[in-house]
Amino acid sequence: MQRPDWDTYFMLQAEIAKLRSNCLTRHIGAVIVKENRQIATGYNGTPPGIKNCFEGGCPRCLARVRGEVKSGESLDRCLCTHAEANAIMQCAMFGNAGSTRGATLYSTFAPCIECSKMAISVGIKRIVVIADYPEDGTQLLRDAGVELVKLNPEKLSPWLTIIPQDPESSAKAVSSSRK
Repeated sequence: MQRPDWDTYFMLQAEIAKLRSNCLTRHIGAVIVKENRQIATGYNGTPPGIKNCFEGGCPRCLARVRGEVKSGESLDRCLCTHAEANAIMQCAMFGNAGSTRGATLYSTFAPCIECSKMAISVGIKRIVVIADYPEDGTQLLRDAGVELVKLNPEKLSPWLTIIPQDPESSAKAVSSSRK
């Protein structure tokens, strides 16, 4: 029987989390894991009670869609909360705040500088990503001793194709894709 390794498994969870994103410009998912147990998820979008981004809730994202703002610029004007920040806040809201010390954060994008600062502050020691971000906190994370791992997105492909299948055909599909 074939199973995904832990990094692939939790990155698949982050991919699923990003399906809830309501951002107009980019969908990002994040998962926080401690001792191979998922303790929080997050996705990017407007805060609760604020009109969804895709419904016009964030003027900065609307300006970006119109080409008036470039990726990574004017982030201070964005009303959307990043996926990583949402996952970290979930830990605080639901009593898992101490669980982040030594945890791993999985994100479909490298965290921005602000989210990197949050991750460092709550004790996250490892971050796994599949894509770069223009204004990421890579150097800050290195300076703080946080391990940053870039996962090859191709590792997800065989698993994404078998999710809708039954278990028996799934095992055969993974076996044949690894040959």
